[in-house]
Amino acid sequence: MSNNQLRSTLLNTIAQITANPKNSKVVFKAETKLEQGVKCSANIRNFSLYIDEPKSLGGLDTAPNPVELVLAALGACQEIVYSAFASIHNIPLEEVKVDVEGSLDLKGIFALDQNTQAGFNDIKYKTTIKSSANKEQLEKLIAAVESHCPLLDTLKRPISVKGEVQILPLTVNV
Repeated sequence: MSNNQLRSTLLNTIAQITANPKNSKVVFKAETKLEQGVKCSANIRNFSLYIDEPKSLGGLDTAPNPVELVLAALGACQEIVYSAFASIHNIPLEEVKVDVEGSLDLKGIFALDQNTQAGFNDIKYKTTIKSSANKEQLEKLIAAVESHCPLLDTLKRPISVKGEVQILPLTVNV
């Protein structure tokens, strides 16, 4: 999609939301299934992918693991929001690249220490932007992305996460 097409698409979406604020509510879904060992499959819209662990964590190292996908999702989300805001505001972008890393303590995952969290202790990212835009334009773009990237926002604040577990009876062949 060209920058003009992206701009047109996004401005059209903004116009639809402005005309009817109920159009702003969207739901995204993913369906996952444990396949074998710790390897899982995921179906998202019309896309399928695998998730696996490195060999040191019992996997076959055939695909990224869930925490790596969170890091990749953060970087990609930042890049997408940079592209979107730049196109809306006619800010030239030649390149946007985000390097992301997160650290966690395996004692939390394996319940070896009750005081150690299972998730990330910290996440760090470095964004590199190549643009002919002036400093003021880029500062406004950076501020917009830092305050409106949905994944960054999700990771920075407490959100409601609810789940339920359904136990199915085993089928016995006689």
